[in-house]
Amino acid sequence: MYRSVLHLLVAALPAAVSAAPKQNCCQLVGSKIPGRISYPGSTTYNSSIASYYGDSERELSPNCIYRPTTTSEVQQFVQLVTSGSCTNNQFAIRGGGHTFWTGAANIQPGITVDMRVMKSLQLSTDQKIAGIGGGALWDDIYPQLVPYNLTVMGGRIPGIGVGGFATGGGITFASREHGFSCDNIVGYEIVLGNGKVAYASAASNPDLWLALKGGSNNFGIITRFDIATIPQGKMSYNLVSYDYTNVSLQAQANAFSNFMKPANFDKSAMMGMFLNYLGGQMTLSNALWYIQPVQKPTVYNPFFNISSANVSVSQLDTIDKVVEKFGEDIPTHVERGYQLTFSFRNPDAATYLQLFKIWETAMPQLAHVAGIYVEFLIQPHPVTNGTNLFGLQPGKTDDVMVDMTSAFTNKADDALVTKVLTNIVEQQKRVLKKSGYLIDFLYLNYADISQPVLQSWGKSSVEKLKVASREFDPTGVFQKQVPGGFKIPK
Repeated sequence: MYRSVLHLLVAALPAAVSAAPKQNCCQLVGSKIPGRISYPGSTTYNSSIASYYGDSERELSPNCIYRPTTTSEVQQFVQLVTSGSCTNNQFAIRGGGHTFWTGAANIQPGITVDMRVMKSLQLSTDQKIAGIGGGALWDDIYPQLVPYNLTVMGGRIPGIGVGGFATGGGITFASREHGFSCDNIVGYEIVLGNGKVAYASAASNPDLWLALKGGSNNFGIITRFDIATIPQGKMSYNLVSYDYTNVSLQAQANAFSNFMKPANFDKSAMMGMFLNYLGGQMTLSNALWYIQPVQKPTVYNPFFNISSANVSVSQLDTIDKVVEKFGEDIPTHVERGYQLTFSFRNPDAATYLQLFKIWETAMPQLAHVAGIYVEFLIQPHPVTNGTNLFGLQPGKTDDVMVDMTSAFTNKADDALVTKVLTNIVEQQKRVLKKSGYLIDFLYLNYADISQPVLQSWGKSSVEKLKVASREFDPTGVFQKQVPGGFKIPK
């Protein structure tokens, strides 16, 4: 009898003394770091969600939003959510929030870390390095550097965050001279998955430094980017539009194919060729940038001389004003969106014309999609110095990149738009592959999550990412607790 009663008491003991239910991570972080957590319905929370570029991110509702102000607060956050003492411990990291696809920089359920309060700028004594807060926007940084006749390799339109842009590569006005934005980053201050702060540079943690040059959110939360400054006075921006006719398309194909030939390379010249579909109409235009103070550079004469050319913008100004002006033609928010990218070696004019016609022929399929806008952008590749993991040939001047982007109104049209744009891109890639022009590289910042971006950089680059992850995030915090983004292939 005694043993039976004792057995029952012992059996019941675990239930009597079991640990209390784990606290929600939002509550835990809020109690340890007061004033930084906001919840659904609050002004701060609602403002953060509303500021995402696309509806696919705005429709997600994280349990809370955490807005750190210092590296120490980022460090405390990571330590708390990886401690195992709270629930809903997955998180997303956001800067500008410009990526289209769901979950790139937001999460549901979980915590979104909104880095945008950390936007400081610190110039080194010799003014050669700009230390920029991990949550800064490029258009907030540019005006602060203008008085010094300096700039950094940042975004070309307002609202682009330093973090996502630079960790994904980064293409800008000076990219044909200075490469990708990430090629110019000399150091990163980063909070790792173990909650410790590290500094990565060519001299300190060089494997991590290289992995961060394209490695996106796979290694930690970057709290400061140390970026090489470049001299920059006034630059020019010309926006030239044309009648959308076969004659204009042929002239455009001829001009761009010649512009991209190595013999015609001008390191100061960066341009974008835009074929747009809006309101049932197709348009053709060029954005022509030049990082020297030359109003109409002669390298662009073949584009100015196309018979129907209409120059609607001819600006000679500082970089901050150029970004502001170019941004006037870019919507600050969209509802739905879909985006794809690919790259290739510069072909002949006839091949460009084929690419144009594949796009043109498909547009009527989208005529009845509410609010449809399709941008077919062709632009030169950055001329990289090779300090990244992209697998591109350093110094190569004749590679070309496509950004195929759409914006539209209704979620019900997602499938149709996705199908049409995917078919366009696949047809264009087949044409280029057949002629030997297509290259493997996919640019992370223009890619959809369905595209195998990291794999496209080659097995050696993927292995370097894996090695860095094993060394600097051995428990896989940024592979498991940060589910969004392009994760390292297993």
